[in-house]
Amino acid sequence: LRGVSGDQQQRRGVSGDQQQLRGVSGDQQQRRGVSGDQQQRRLAGDQQQRRLTGDQQQQRREVSGDSQRCSNMTTNDDLDRAIVQWLEWDKNPKTLAEVRKQNCQGNFEQLEKYFGPRMLFGTAGIRSVMGPGFSCMNDLTIIQTTQGLCRYLEKTFSDVKNRGVVIGFDARAHTPSGSSSRRFAQYAATVLISQGIPVYLFSQITPTPFVPFTVAELKLCAGIMVTASHNPKQDNGYKVYWENGAQIISPHDVEIANAIDENVEPWPESWNVKLIDRSPLVKDPLENMNNKYLQSIQKHCFYRDINKRTKLKFVHTSVHGVGHEFVQAAMKSFGFAPPIAVPEQKDPDPEFPTVKYPNPEEGKEVLTLSFALADKEGAAVILANDPDADRLAVAEKLECGVWKVFSGNELGALLGWWQFTCWKKQNPEPSGLKNVYMLSSTVSSKILQAIALKEGFHFEETLTGFKWMGNKAKELIDKGNKVLFAFEEAIGYMATEFVLDKDGVSAAAIVAEMASFLACKNITLNGQLKAIYEEYGYHITKASYFICHDPKTTEKMFENLRNYNGTKQYPKTCGKFEISDIRDLTTGYDSSQPNKKPVLPTSKSSQMITFTFKNGCAATLRTSGTEPKIKYYVEIRAPPGNSDPEKLKEELNELVNALVEYFFQPEKNGLTSQSH
Repeated sequence: LRGVSGDQQQRRGVSGDQQQLRGVSGDQQQRRGVSGDQQQRRLAGDQQQRRLTGDQQQQRREVSGDSQRCSNMTTNDDLDRAIVQWLEWDKNPKTLAEVRKQNCQGNFEQLEKYFGPRMLFGTAGIRSVMGPGFSCMNDLTIIQTTQGLCRYLEKTFSDVKNRGVVIGFDARAHTPSGSSSRRFAQYAATVLISQGIPVYLFSQITPTPFVPFTVAELKLCAGIMVTASHNPKQDNGYKVYWENGAQIISPHDVEIANAIDENVEPWPESWNVKLIDRSPLVKDPLENMNNKYLQSIQKHCFYRDINKRTKLKFVHTSVHGVGHEFVQAAMKSFGFAPPIAVPEQKDPDPEFPTVKYPNPEEGKEVLTLSFALADKEGAAVILANDPDADRLAVAEKLECGVWKVFSGNELGALLGWWQFTCWKKQNPEPSGLKNVYMLSSTVSSKILQAIALKEGFHFEETLTGFKWMGNKAKELIDKGNKVLFAFEEAIGYMATEFVLDKDGVSAAAIVAEMASFLACKNITLNGQLKAIYEEYGYHITKASYFICHDPKTTEKMFENLRNYNGTKQYPKTCGKFEISDIRDLTTGYDSSQPNKKPVLPTSKSSQMITFTFKNGCAATLRTSGTEPKIKYYVEIRAPPGNSDPEKLKEELNELVNALVEYFFQPEKNGLTSQSH
């Protein structure tokens, strides 16, 4: 150990668990969506990637820049190799200096966090904290990721050098590492054009839905969006869209991951970001795509005269993200006066200074400034986008003076009803219904299914996430069907067919038109929601989560549900509530199917179990692919009629309490609830 003291050795002592996880916290792993199988595969790739010559120690000291002071070596050969390769390959002065500093100071605990398992393709791409090392988002890992994507595109598309790729980015930045979404987008573009692939690089920040829109509009091979959506400020991400305009799914994610492993060493021109300034392969699609997007959403504007005359006022917040000018333009294209922007939040700011979490899904905590402004201006409706403007939250002031923040399921019910109502007015013939579809994810409310059953159109359920709904929608459209609407409970809405992903910009304009139309009839959004439930049956939901930073605890909790209290069976009850059916999309079991196999695809890389109860409730427990959360979604469904919503809410709350007590067992498992 070249003179390292016993204290230093002890400080560097790594437990078996830490060695296995390479010093990466559960938080980081879950943000990156790392499965056990993926870890094993990627670790093997890491070892291949990190092969060095026998002169490893001397090389590391030389690259560190100080053979006297920076001669420390860890007790982990893989970590040593990773650090040497990093010091050879990285050309970002800030991240390079940080690794040299930690190496010279012998801070091996921090180095193990930087150089844990490589980021993996989880939710259609990669996502992690910004900082140095192969475990983080930085210039080098962006280059490596894009090199892998580039080789896979070349392998898959013979015409990729004619069609090209679009790249967009949000406003995120991280001063300590010199990282930013714009910088990452520029390096991704550099890699692609260095190999002769045309790039449509947005010159300014754009909403995420503009990337899939551009892929479809220009018939490109793929799209890249650099964003971490509503994640904490230190995070960033890299989302990939395929030629069909939807997020990538298998086998593309696996093949891209393999290609990244095979192309980790930067190519000669990959660091030469000046290429994008003079290359004829780079074009800026911003003005053209912005104009075409606004033209396209106007096809969903049915009451322009009402919009122009409405006395309803709207407040809009982009929560320090990219949405402000795009929502203003969308509202204008629908004939509205500009919504009143929350001044403290309208401009992009990567620090998100006015909110704890930049996620409108958190509800009232994020909307405090919006409430105050709306009260001051006499506005009745608030529209709130997340930082990359692919999600939308909506709040309405009730007659009693209290603000109601609609849940994702409630707004999904409203938008589903509105989309069908507008379509039906344009297409009154019943024969048209046979090709009409709506979609929602398996953890979302089944209110669309209830509407479909009564009105005669089709409903389909998908796995969680718009990568599944977008691809299913494209599949249906290609067969000549009409997909009117798709949503997920996490305030994501696809209300058009030209963006096969959630889109908070078009959704904001469509919600505003719906609210204005209803206001003409003296009906509020909340009033219409109640009317929907009265007509199609009450669907009352409750969704929340527990935070768990230890993947082993999470796995143990789910395994206990599969071997409930040592019975080697799933539970038959949850407290006083009897279970009628169980679907486990991790193991591939569904008690409601004749062959006991689920209809939806299964995946061992994530946990998801759905319990159906005899009282008409359904509860799904699942892990998040991007955050250290165990989520639950509970819904009680009643047939149309004289249901008592308050009684239903009471029964729903009793079931949620039972789930927490008997299935989650937060005290025993060390879980932190959302409310904390």
